[in-house]
Amino acid sequence: MQRSIHSTAAMIAAVSVISIYWGAFPATASAAGDAPVADPAAKVDYSGKLTILTKFGLQLLSPYFVNVAKAYEAQHPGVKIELIQENDDSIKGKTKTLVASNSLPDIYFSWTGTWGENFIRGNRAVDLSKVIGPETEWGKTLSPAAVKAFSYNGKYFGVPLYLDAKFMGYNKKMFADLGIEPPKDFDALLKACDALKDSGVVPIAIGNKESWPLVHYLGQLLAYNVPTETLERDFNPKTATFDHPGYVAALEQYRSLQERCAGGAQVNGLSYQTALQSMSDKKAAMYYQEIIEFDQAATKETALKPEEFGFFKLPAPSDGKGSATALEGAPEGYMVNAKAKNVPLAIDFLKFLTSQENGRTLSAPPYGQPSAVIGGADKTRINPNVAEGMEEIAKASYLMPWLDTVNHPRVAAAWLSGLQAFAGGSMSADDLLASVRKAAAAAARQ
Repeated sequence: MQRSIHSTAAMIAAVSVISIYWGAFPATASAAGDAPVADPAAKVDYSGKLTILTKFGLQLLSPYFVNVAKAYEAQHPGVKIELIQENDDSIKGKTKTLVASNSLPDIYFSWTGTWGENFIRGNRAVDLSKVIGPETEWGKTLSPAAVKAFSYNGKYFGVPLYLDAKFMGYNKKMFADLGIEPPKDFDALLKACDALKDSGVVPIAIGNKESWPLVHYLGQLLAYNVPTETLERDFNPKTATFDHPGYVAALEQYRSLQERCAGGAQVNGLSYQTALQSMSDKKAAMYYQEIIEFDQAATKETALKPEEFGFFKLPAPSDGKGSATALEGAPEGYMVNAKAKNVPLAIDFLKFLTSQENGRTLSAPPYGQPSAVIGGADKTRINPNVAEGMEEIAKASYLMPWLDTVNHPRVAAAWLSGLQAFAGGSMSADDLLASVRKAAAAAARQ
């Protein structure tokens, strides 16, 4: 079950390295406007080879793209698809190599945020606005929020494949034995932690050895405490101020959670994998996890059985100044190489990939990746928790991006190192925010 979902430090390093390589092929913001534009009326030539870089390299996931490629080739015998399948960690290095050698495949994986924006600024992505924009036939088949997440300066460059979001997984039996209901607000969560701790149970397993897990906690709390328009202003180093009082409020809420629900400063010495395993082994009552982990957190083989697993949104504070209906998460998807020899064929394959039928297969076990396709989940085939989580994503008023992919790498690094110091007790909330402002100012001067 152990899967590196979000090894952010490595990703930030990779983003920085990729930016350096793009620096060798300068592209200004205005030059990005020169990206080739997909033509919805273009005739598809069903011949030749199509190369694809995926993030489905894990043994559990790799058959998905293999089977989709075989099905597409069967429909179009003149087409040969060549897959490069990497996993969550190896794709960063692979992408770096491909960018450096100017040999990206026709279709390639991308996160949203800074990662995807770098492809666009480097003129390496086709402008898909006319084929996947919100008002297009294809765009209307996909989650609007997921399509929007791949927009940059009003244009659309990515095809969302699946949705991801963060929820608090919990042991339903442990809660029931103590008469605890899933908490409705942040104070109720802290009280639940007190009851669990008094019973001898670790309330929430937090492992921050890799430094990114706390970024996820803070991201959701910031969405609750800082107005959305302020957050989005602060994502841009040139307009960022990071001076809204909600930043300090969110940090203090995290500190309360760490002290009353987890192991205090010890969280920095525990890996996220160990923390996740603690919940699966019934040593902890809760673990804050991504929806794409639901099918792995509780299985027939783990001590925590699927029927004992439940989840809820990290509860919002009652006095937050942000959006109580926001949810931290982001889609992941694919872009078309601006230098692809047969762009219409690449787009046609992506439409096939995001059909309802393929979406339902992707959402169901063993893959368990919530499809970005509207209606791309058959409730009779998927984990009920995944189905319910998808409904929560659809209801969210705003998808709060991961802080470590939406921010400039300098700013993201300041959040990562600062939060680890904050959790360890060696940095105050004010000092942490000062370091973030300093990083943003340095990024703005670049």
